[in-house]
Amino acid sequence: MKNFDSRARARELAETEFAPRAAHWDQTRSYCRENVVSLSQAGLMGMSIPQEYGGKGASCFEVCLAIEEVAKACTLTARVLVEGNMGCISTIMAYGTALQKSLCAPLVLAGDKPAICITEPDAGSAATDMSTVARRKGEGYLLSGSKHWITGGGISKIHLIFARVLSETGRDEGIAGFIIIIDPENPPQGFEIMRRERTMGLCGMPEAELHFDNLEVPQEMALIPPSGIERGFADLMTAYNGQRVGAGTIAMGVAAGALDRATRYLLERQQFGRPLAEFQGLQWMLADMDTGVHASRLMLHEAARSAETGGTGFPDKLLAARAKLFASEMAVKVVNDALQMFGARGYGAGEPLERMARDVRMFTIGGGTTQILRNQVAGAVLGMKTPQTREGYSNMAGTSPQRVAAE
Repeated sequence: MKNFDSRARARELAETEFAPRAAHWDQTRSYCRENVVSLSQAGLMGMSIPQEYGGKGASCFEVCLAIEEVAKACTLTARVLVEGNMGCISTIMAYGTALQKSLCAPLVLAGDKPAICITEPDAGSAATDMSTVARRKGEGYLLSGSKHWITGGGISKIHLIFARVLSETGRDEGIAGFIIIIDPENPPQGFEIMRRERTMGLCGMPEAELHFDNLEVPQEMALIPPSGIERGFADLMTAYNGQRVGAGTIAMGVAAGALDRATRYLLERQQFGRPLAEFQGLQWMLADMDTGVHASRLMLHEAARSAETGGTGFPDKLLAARAKLFASEMAVKVVNDALQMFGARGYGAGEPLERMARDVRMFTIGGGTTQILRNQVAGAVLGMKTPQTREGYSNMAGTSPQRVAAE
């Protein structure tokens, strides 16, 4: 990525364009299309795409540097930047065929924010409980089911839909991804964009319910990971580790932005005849905020860099889980503390902190709740499986952790 400084370009856009517009997208609940055009023109959308497909081949770490700068100014735009480089598009670039890559890469480079479709009305954290099915029929599939809380539903062209594959006789073959490219204004028969959820924060990003009714999918649009359909879901979720690092970086960036604002305010605001910066209680709050942001940045950078050394091309699962867990909870606290320092002014809509507080709350939920991430971390530390179903725990009864770890 010679002569391309993703961080500098992102910072310039964040300060000159994204920060002034951030309140508008929130208040009008509208998608940040103008910002997306700027991201695309600056070469930031799809910069992780390999050069042979038109991207810059940027590393996960280089993408994260840009995400932090954008997140300081506009959480919504940072979300677009993550999904324009990680998650869906990185999965396609890693596991897709040449045809799939050549179809999707130009759309992302031009500004499309792909939608990854995993969550269902009755399958959230328990992703493998999904009931959406892709029935084999001739040289293709018929996709039926519903997805919920799909980020970008209604504005995205590329959709990577996870579904349970059934043979023509109804045998369950495993879980695969299916690439569906649509015109959001005129979706194909069998693809329906249902209601849009009204959210607490990130108000300009549609979170929609999608419904599929015998949607025809050509065989060449099935995304089959290296392990095949039967065991390939683990590969697909490995690709999701990048998305987790990206989401954690947004949270950290929002917190860094709040810390910057709080620092300036303590130096400028006076009460009792002296600057707030002279009050030790506030100094200690600021020190904790700075420490939290710095620690999160180190953890996220470690996770991002692991993508270059781990062999999969994606961040290490444990490092990604730790980093997102810590960063998301830290960010909620730092933004709330910054708002507290501003007092009533911080609570008002005239300051961005109240918007930032609403936006950042999502990152302890989306992309893996902090509770699920704790399960992953604990399982890794203990060296044992941590099943969540009653049946799973029943099967473990009387089994030593050492034996489970060995299995």
